[in-house]
Amino acid sequence: MAQRIRRVVTGHDKDGNSVFVMDGKAPNVLEMASMPGVALTDLWRTKTSPASNGGNADAAKGKIKLEPPAEGTILRIVDFPPDTKWRKSADAAKAFKSIGAGGAPDHASGDAMMHATATVDYIIVLKGEIWAILDKGEKLLKQGDILVQRGTNHSWSVRTKEPCVIAAVLIGAKPVGRLARRPKSPKKGR
Repeated sequence: MAQRIRRVVTGHDKDGNSVFVMDGKAPNVLEMASMPGVALTDLWRTKTSPASNGGNADAAKGKIKLEPPAEGTILRIVDFPPDTKWRKSADAAKAFKSIGAGGAPDHASGDAMMHATATVDYIIVLKGEIWAILDKGEKLLKQGDILVQRGTNHSWSVRTKEPCVIAAVLIGAKPVGRLARRPKSPKKGR
């Protein structure tokens, strides 16, 4: 079950004064059916850079996708249960497809969850510990540690009996590595 996060959002009233426009449990949660116990909670999204602070609508509403738009961002919380509860039963292809990222997985890897994104990700471990796995090497991250993930092929592993919760700020970036070598899909209408 996903950890429910309280989200407080500021905005402006009709006179331009600063006000609180939202305060409550973040409503946009996706519990991954194809990855039992893994849950994504989107707290906020932007579509452009610079971002717009106009209006008071909930920018996190809508379908959860793995990546933000090329010039956008996502603030997300990810709940990872211990590997023993989900890794063997996970359907990686279905999981990535369900979040609009069918091309993210590295099918050449022995790790079905190995994937890359065209993003810079600031990962902050809020609770527990998790292994960040790359093509060459892995590092244990504990509560309070921060990983700057720069478009690399990566996967995650929780090797304890306790779940791990991370906060992630995903920022659209130019593809590098495996993603930069991927053939571009033809443009519609051509």
